[in-house]
Amino acid sequence: MKILADINTRKTDIAVFLCFLLAAALLTWAAYAAWVSFRTTPPYVDREMYPVGGMDISAHNGRIDFKAAARDGVEFVWIKATEGATFRDKRFATNHLKAGEAGIMRGAYHFFRFDKDGVTQAINLLEAVGDRNLELGVAIDVETSGNPKGIDDELIKERIAAMVDYLNLRGLAPTLYCNKADYYRYMADALPGNSLWICSFSSDPISAAWTFWQHNHKGAVKGVKGDVDLNVFGGHRDDWADFIYKQQYKGNKSVN
Repeated sequence: MKILADINTRKTDIAVFLCFLLAAALLTWAAYAAWVSFRTTPPYVDREMYPVGGMDISAHNGRIDFKAAARDGVEFVWIKATEGATFRDKRFATNHLKAGEAGIMRGAYHFFRFDKDGVTQAINLLEAVGDRNLELGVAIDVETSGNPKGIDDELIKERIAAMVDYLNLRGLAPTLYCNKADYYRYMADALPGNSLWICSFSSDPISAAWTFWQHNHKGAVKGVKGDVDLNVFGGHRDDWADFIYKQQYKGNKSVN
């Protein structure tokens, strides 16, 4: 009988231990889920302060009903055009055309590759844009995520600056997109004065002056299937009209 009692005691101890492990795992998962929710929950955006809203898109968003999006309050859209030295977004031309037909202000953005020459990337963007009208101008998307590791920061800064300089020579003053960490790592000292498009989930996006704020990666817009990035312009309607006026890209944009 003593042997049976010892066996039952061991079974009870094992059961208690397993319950403890399960409880610890559940608590750990709950804490992680809460942390992820905190990090990714979009901040409150005061639309009285920032009344002009928009989105940014690429081919990954699929076919978009831009007229429905416009009725839903989308006034501008940043459209992916290029990446690196050769890549072209397959839906750029269609997205540009349809957004314009819906009366939405358009900009073209380029995903910057750390391992490619800046001038070559600028030429890729300009050739893809061609002579299309871009009310917002162009933007350079600078992100550590999605780029190769191990490239010297100073070389990356030189390549970004080379792209910016080339676009400026062609009559464009590009907007620079990044998150807070990449702004201070690559741009704060090396590229002052450019319009900033900041990605931030904080109600106070960044201490530096910014022009556009991407505040939500999981937004819902009528006419777009699934999640879409949401943005606001950093000013009132008079500021918006002034920005559009200054960003009008005049003349031939093609590179021949």
